[in-house]
Amino acid sequence: MVSFARAALVLAFSVAPSVAFNGVGRQTFSRAISSTVLAMSEDRFTIADQPARFAKAKEEGNKRVLDIDSMYDPSYLAGKRVAITGANRGIGLALATECVAHGAKLIGICRSSSDELEALKPEELVLGVDVTDDELCEGIAAKITGGPIDILINNAGYFYEPVEKIDSLNFKEELKMIDICALGPLRVSASLFNGGLLKEGAKVAMITSQGGSVSWRTTQNPEGGDYGHHMSKSAANMMGMLLSQELKAKGIIVGILHPGFNKTDMTAKYKEIWEIEGAVDASVGAKRVFHEIGKLQNGLFINCEDGLEIPW
Repeated sequence: MVSFARAALVLAFSVAPSVAFNGVGRQTFSRAISSTVLAMSEDRFTIADQPARFAKAKEEGNKRVLDIDSMYDPSYLAGKRVAITGANRGIGLALATECVAHGAKLIGICRSSSDELEALKPEELVLGVDVTDDELCEGIAAKITGGPIDILINNAGYFYEPVEKIDSLNFKEELKMIDICALGPLRVSASLFNGGLLKEGAKVAMITSQGGSVSWRTTQNPEGGDYGHHMSKSAANMMGMLLSQELKAKGIIVGILHPGFNKTDMTAKYKEIWEIEGAVDASVGAKRVFHEIGKLQNGLFINCEDGLEIPW
C-alpha cells in the first residue's frame, strides 16, 4: 500500500500552480505548495525543492543535516577493506581520506592516481581502470590480492558540463554518461562478485544522484534539459535496484545513495547557489555517506543530506 506521504508528494508535484525559477533552472514552489510538500514529506521521503529543504533544516536546527559529527560513528570502519572507484579526486578522494582516518584498509580503483591519494598510503591500488572497458573491468578482481572486500563504493562518474537543450543535444556525450555512470558500476561490481571478493555480509554503495529521480524532474527541471546527466543517473538507479534484488539472496546489501550537494570541481558551475542550497565541503559529504553506509538498507534510494528516501 502506497504511504500517504508518498501519495501527497506525487499530488503536490502534479498540481503545483505557481512556481518561480532561479538562475540554473531549479524550481521553487510557492509558499503554499512548499508548506504542503514539507509537511507531507516528514514520514519517509525527503523533498525535491532543495532551497526549501535546506531552509527547513536550518529553521528546525536539524543536526542530521547541519552537524553530522553529532551523530556520526565511524568506528565500524576500523579494519574494514573498503574499495572506492574514482578515489583519486573529488568526493571519491574525500571518501578515501575519511575511511583511512578511521582505520579502514583502502583499495583505490582508478584510471590514474594522484599525490593526494598516494599520501593516504592505500592498502592496494588498482590503476588504469576505465569503467567503460569490459575487459579492463573484468580484470579488476585478479589485481586485488588482499582478500574479500567489506564495502564497495561505486563512486566514479562523469558530468558533461554544457547545458543540453533540444537544439544543443550531444548524443555521444549522453551515451558516455550512461556508460560510465550506469554500466560502469555494474562492470566493477560484477568483477568483484564473480571474482569471489564480495561475499555474505558485504555492502555495495552506489553513489548516484537525486538527478536520477524521475518524479522530481517537474520540480528540479521544470524546463527540461540536461538529458544525458539525468538519464544516466536514472539508469544507474535502476541498475542498483536490480543488483540489490539479485544479491540479497547472497547476503550482500546494495544501497543507492545521493551524496548530497558537495563543493567539488564537478559542482563548481553552481557555486553561486552553494550557500542557498546547503552545499558542504566534500569532507562533510563523505561523513554523511559513511553514516548511511553504516546502516545501509537494501534497495533504498537515500539522500545522504538528511537520511530520508528519494522517490524514484
